Amino acid sequence: MSSPADTTVGFVGLGHMGGPMAINLAKAGFVVQGFDVAQAALDAAAAEGVTPVSTIKQAVEGADVVITSLPNGALVHQCYRGDEGIIANAKPGALLIDTSTIDVDDARAAADEARAAGLRALDAPVSGGVVGAKAGTLAFMVGGPEDVVEAARPVFDVMGAKAVRCGDSGAGQAVKLCNNMLLAIHQIGVGEAFALAEKLGVEDQAFFDVASVATGTCWALNVNCPVPGPVPASPANRDYEPGFAVGLMNKDLGLALGAVDKQGVDAKLGKLAGEVYSSLNETDAAGKDFSVVYREIARNSGVEGA
Repeated sequence: MSSPADTTVGFVGLGHMGGPMAINLAKAGFVVQGFDVAQAALDAAAAEGVTPVSTIKQAVEGADVVITSLPNGALVHQCYRGDEGIIANAKPGALLIDTSTIDVDDARAAADEARAAGLRALDAPVSGGVVGAKAGTLAFMVGGPEDVVEAARPVFDVMGAKAVRCGDSGAGQAVKLCNNMLLAIHQIGVGEAFALAEKLGVEDQAFFDVASVATGTCWALNVNCPVPGPVPASPANRDYEPGFAVGLMNKDLGLALGAVDKQGVDAKLGKLAGEVYSSLNETDAAGKDFSVVYREIARNSGVEGA
């Protein structure tokens, strides 16, 4: 890949995650052609140096790299396929990077279709949330050929702090789903531990000071602490403003548990986490950060002030 100024990036999907990634690429000197169905998203990206376009075809034309950031696998396939889609309009040898979180089989099918058309393709879901997208500190879990992953390093280095090749096509999605199932289990466990500590008369700060450096330490505690106070930057101090919303965790758990069933894995805690977040997603907390699960646990436990 040549220098940023000589590299054109087509970016499809300028939402909470895609918008900041596209903006960071533009600020780094890449020529970024951005498309989104939401005019507000287009306007926000345009104000930060992204060239807004009105169709997927226009975003892709002449692009060396095409990045997608979309809500689900069906939309990824919709954007890849058809006369106006990415595959039909990408220039020969273009590099496609899908940063969406989708089903492993959908990711592999999209990559196969791209390669059949003479294109290079990677699945590269992210971890780090909106904060990481804005700061350019995302972690990318990447699936695809090693040489293609290396070719994509210049854009990964702008959008994130780390990009790890996890294996061939679909492996990035597989790691993302496994990671988020584990994260959901952690966040519920941290919430339950705080609720129990509070019921036993222990102050939140005291419990945090011990658990954060003891064997209970984890990201869900140290960074995404679900009670106000101990970690000032955590969503709990902003009325659980996401972050990573309950609805998104519920979606990712659905994908993970679909894989659990397909592969015959004995994932009792993963399935229970799926039930917890599915129920929470039916409440007014659906748009809150997924650490809001603590509030539900605390209320059900009779924690004073919850």
